[in-house]
Amino acid sequence: MTTAQVVLATVLCLAFIPLGLAKIAAVAFMRRAAAHLGMSPGRYRAIGALELAGAVGLLLGPVWGPIALAAATGLALLTAAAAAAHLRHGDPPARALSAVVLALAAVAYIALAAAAA
Repeated sequence: MTTAQVVLATVLCLAFIPLGLAKIAAVAFMRRAAAHLGMSPGRYRAIGALELAGAVGLLLGPVWGPIALAAATGLALLTAAAAAAHLRHGDPPARALSAVVLALAAVAYIALAAAAA
């Protein structure tokens, strides 16, 4: 695992662990976000569980690289879908920017892992 992969995995984990936990716990601002996007609290909790699973998969990267690659792929797809959901619901592009940045970070991790393989 390269230094760049470790940095990207750390950044992604620092973003997705609290986001996933907040969605699973259904804290007030996450319930409002789910309602804004037309999602049930249960679906938002499931998304939070996927985010948390992705972060755990990245943490396991030094032990087993393929799990981290799968986790990064899942997070890239999840965040791309999040950006699309915000834009589809009429949010300004700036509201989707954080999801786009996280998707790009996950794609960068994937590219680095593929290059290292």
